[in-house]
Amino acid sequence: MKTLIVYFSYDGNSAVVAEELKKATDADVLELKTEDEKVRTGFAKYAWGGKQVLTHARPKLKPYTVTIEDYDRIIIGGPVWAGSPAPALQSFIAQTRISGKMLGLFICHGGGKGKAMDKFKALLPGNIIAAEIDFINPARLDREAVAKQIAEWVGTL
Repeated sequence: MKTLIVYFSYDGNSAVVAEELKKATDADVLELKTEDEKVRTGFAKYAWGGKQVLTHARPKLKPYTVTIEDYDRIIIGGPVWAGSPAPALQSFIAQTRISGKMLGLFICHGGGKGKAMDKFKALLPGNIIAAEIDFINPARLDREAVAKQIAEWVGTL
């Protein structure tokens, strides 16, 4: 089964998960990048991100060359922003119209995921959600612990 990992990472947490997933699955990887590369920190980061979620913003993504139809299984993940999947993930899903695929979904958060996973799944009708998982600040954890959690999860896909 040909697998693709698609992720967006703002603070590096989702990148850690994607790197470990790549090791565990030998999948192809697509890192989503937005055209707006301004780095925001502190309160400005939360205000900006929250505004994007509340206004249903769909940031423009940098071009990529992956063809979704080439893959049987797609693992998609990224951060939780204001209880929702990050707007960059929502942009990707809206423009690719993924359908008929086996999916694995992951989210990264600092302890408050809200209904992000339910919202994530709702964006992807017509697919089989084979497995889902969430990580609390994986970039701050021991890599071996993250790798073990991922290895167990990949076994459920």
